[in-house]
Amino acid sequence: MSILKFCFWKFAILWVVGALLFSSCQRDSYYEGKDIVLKFSADTLRFDTVFTSVGSATRWVKVYNPRPEPVLADFQLENLSGFFRINVDGTPGNRAEKVEIGANDSIYIFVEVTINPDLPLSVSPFIVEDRIQLLVNGNEQKIYLEAFGQNANYLPGPNIKGAVSLLSCNLGEYRFDDPKPYVIYGILYIDSCHVIVPEGTRIYVHGGVIRRDSLVYEEGMLIFLKDGRLSSEGTVERPVIFQGDRLEPAFQNQSGQWVGLVFTQGSSNHRLKYTTIKNSIIGMQVDSAADAYLEGCRIFNTSASGLIGRHADIYAENCLIYNNGANGIRLIYGGNYEFNYCTVGSFAGRQEALIATDFFCRDILCTGGARINPLRLTVKNSILTGNDKDEITLINRGPDRSFLQYSFQHCLVKVADLLKPDAFPQFLEECSGCLNLRGNERLFRDRNKDEYSLDSMSVAIGKALSIPQILIDIEGKSRKIANPDVGCYEL
Repeated sequence: MSILKFCFWKFAILWVVGALLFSSCQRDSYYEGKDIVLKFSADTLRFDTVFTSVGSATRWVKVYNPRPEPVLADFQLENLSGFFRINVDGTPGNRAEKVEIGANDSIYIFVEVTINPDLPLSVSPFIVEDRIQLLVNGNEQKIYLEAFGQNANYLPGPNIKGAVSLLSCNLGEYRFDDPKPYVIYGILYIDSCHVIVPEGTRIYVHGGVIRRDSLVYEEGMLIFLKDGRLSSEGTVERPVIFQGDRLEPAFQNQSGQWVGLVFTQGSSNHRLKYTTIKNSIIGMQVDSAADAYLEGCRIFNTSASGLIGRHADIYAENCLIYNNGANGIRLIYGGNYEFNYCTVGSFAGRQEALIATDFFCRDILCTGGARINPLRLTVKNSILTGNDKDEITLINRGPDRSFLQYSFQHCLVKVADLLKPDAFPQFLEECSGCLNLRGNERLFRDRNKDEYSLDSMSVAIGKALSIPQILIDIEGKSRKIANPDVGCYEL
């Protein structure tokens, strides 16, 4: 072998050994501490395009390594929706492992979404979401992906997930009269505006948990301020519907998808006719000195209470409230309330169909003392029932009984402990024409299927007292002139 060839091979061997040693050193120099936290140019990647036809859009997010040493990261698209695709630092696919991010350096993740807005909502929802999971030294971080999946009216608009927005029209009117669906996205305050929702309108509310700085809260809420007003003008044939925006079969009866409707202190003249509120945390909350009129409304599948009144004025007729995780109707800190021909079925949770109190405490133990306000409650021709032996609770903390005045007439109720000497022992005597249910009576057609219309042998038939101004039931059926039926349905 010539000296030249010997030197070449010697150099080649030394180069390979050196490269291997260098590579080994490089691998050993990766930062492996558990305290590593990567930084993102955006923790939520939003596609603000509203797709009106089949199309694609691409966005990117930058991932920074703040350490003075390189790190290795694994990337995984969770693929919750099937609409997104990712490319990590030039590597396409839903997974990329051991991707090196240099010291004080960054890489790009490119994200593409392809939407067909003509697909049914059960396949392509209004808001399409996914997540990219990053794993570095055992620490997990996530980048959230959002896109609009349908051509709809998004209120207030894009880029507002988790944000608080205001809808105002200078004391004028805002009509939901576009044929496209309406999607409430974020938390929407309404002030100086009369919102009118025509018959047949569906309003979809996008909810979810938001984590921002040290705050964790639920979004998906319509809040009417003092000069905000709602007129929901549904009819028997074409009701107005407020619901969550997840329309896949698994979410059809899922409670807690969005927060609910809130009428704040001093707001007035809210009128809801033949309106459905479902799959929320609460159905509706009417706060101090606010008032609401409900006719032919349905409130169901809530994870907390269906209807809440706090020192408010509420009138309701022919309303159905059921499948509530807490009380069907919760009235606290006094107020004025009247319910005619209503049905409240408390079979989903372990709390009463109706609770009414003349006080309010700022903490659970009431260590700061109770605030007292008189309550006036009138209930006629209504059904208040559920799984428990007591479906009505009345609590009087005022200086005397005049602070909690009630009148029940021709109702079907379920009470036991309410009749104890230290509670309201005269309740049934004062409850004119009422029947105390034991739980084995024939009442509804099939409550297990949420059919709260009356069974043909129901004990509610013919037990009501005629109210001349209420001539129909929740489905528009004429009520009998003499001896109508109790509850929101007439047989």
